[in-house]
Amino acid sequence: GAGCLCGRLGAGGVGGARRGEVRPGYCWLAMTPRAETWQQNGYVHAGILATLVDHAGGYAGYTLFPADSSVLTVEYKLNLLAPAQGEQIVAEGFVVKPGRTLAITRGEVHAERDGSRTLVAIMQQTLMVMRGKSDTSG
Repeated sequence: GAGCLCGRLGAGGVGGARRGEVRPGYCWLAMTPRAETWQQNGYVHAGILATLVDHAGGYAGYTLFPADSSVLTVEYKLNLLAPAQGEQIVAEGFVVKPGRTLAITRGEVHAERDGSRTLVAIMQQTLMVMRGKSDTSG
């Protein structure tokens, strides 16, 4: 299941990302921005946002995959809507359409600051179901 993938994010992973919730067809991840995740204007770098929401969508899809399979992102589109700054960045992944070979997910990234949430990015993603290729930590 997705537990083996989520463990890779860890405290030392993508900007200190941590798993909030994983259930069938859904994944919620969060990170606390640190100086090494900022771009030149003090916002969380788009590459960090992309990686975080790619993980969230991938985990969401993977929760519906067969036990003997792994996941591979084959495409995603990310729209950046607002600068990402705040105490916490949250990425959510949702399965739109599971399939035997390909799965479609969508993702949202929110910046939380002073008790409010701002939608900073949206994603659409295509995942490949890697049947017969169980996940390894290689």
